[in-house]
Amino acid sequence: MPKIPTEEQLTFHYAVYSKVCEIPYGQTTSYGHIAKLIHYPRNPRQVGMSLKHMDYYLQFLNDEDDRALFDPSSIPWWRVINSEGGISKRETPEAVRRQVERLRQEGVEVETQDWTRQSSAPSSWTPYHVNFQSYGWFPHVQGEDDEDESSDSVTVKQEDEGL
Repeated sequence: MPKIPTEEQLTFHYAVYSKVCEIPYGQTTSYGHIAKLIHYPRNPRQVGMSLKHMDYYLQFLNDEDDRALFDPSSIPWWRVINSEGGISKRETPEAVRRQVERLRQEGVEVETQDWTRQSSAPSSWTPYHVNFQSYGWFPHVQGEDDEDESSDSVTVKQEDEGL
C-alpha cells in the first residue's frame, strides 16, 4: 500500500481523476496524454499508479462535495491505456479482461493480438490493442507549444507494486 500522501501528491491525484472524468464515453487516451493535460508531462507512470491506487487516495478527501465528485465508480479508469494503444499489464489477468470488457461495452473495438506465432513479442507486449485513430481522445494541451520543461515534474513517491 502507498504511504500517506502529501498535499502536493493529493493535488496531483485529484487532477488525474478530474481529467480522466472528461474522457468521452467510447473514447480512450494514454497515461502520457493525461499527464500532459494536467501539466506534468514527465509523469505518465504516476498517472497509472494514481489510477491503480484510486480507492486509497480518495479516502483522503475531506469535503463531501469532493467525495461526490470523485466517486470511484464514476471515474472511467478503463479509458486510459498505454501510448501504443495497448491495455497495460495488471496484477491479474482478470483485471486486464475487466478493462477490455468495459471498453467493449462502450463500443470500443479492442483487438486481440496473438504473439505466439512470432519469434518474439514487442517490448511492450500486451495481447489487447485499441486503434487510437478510431477511439482516441487527445485534446490540445494548453501551453504545449511554450511549455517550460524545467518545472513540469512532481515528486509522487509510491511503492511500485507493478501495474
